[in-house]
Amino acid sequence: QVQLVESGGGSVQAGGSLRLSCTTSGYTYSSYCMGWFRQAPGKEREGVAFINRSGRTSYADSVKGRFTISQDNAKSTLYLQMNSLKPEDTAMYYCAAEPNCYCSGIGCYSNVKIYRYWGQGTQVTVSS
Repeated sequence: QVQLVESGGGSVQAGGSLRLSCTTSGYTYSSYCMGWFRQAPGKEREGVAFINRSGRTSYADSVKGRFTISQDNAKSTLYLQMNSLKPEDTAMYYCAAEPNCYCSGIGCYSNVKIYRYWGQGTQVTVSS
């Protein structure tokens, strides 16, 4: 059974930093994608940052240069380091995983439909 558990959300002022973590369990597939998504009230869920098994990363334009996705395979944990946070980054952040993933571009990685497994979300609030 695949499980994803996020942590690390909170409230910060604009310009501050947070690091989100997503602990994973239940799969060891040879080809997978993982990503961070966010959803603000009244808006659609959007992709933020993505990584595949080879370590290739992709980012939404809105977070490039500010957010960094990484993984620690020994700890089965995915991270999202968020710096220079803005009020518009306020949202519920979700970790997602797809064990059988063959995406080659951000258009695929950012498609919520390809991910079968999701965490419960962690709230990030950025005040001005």
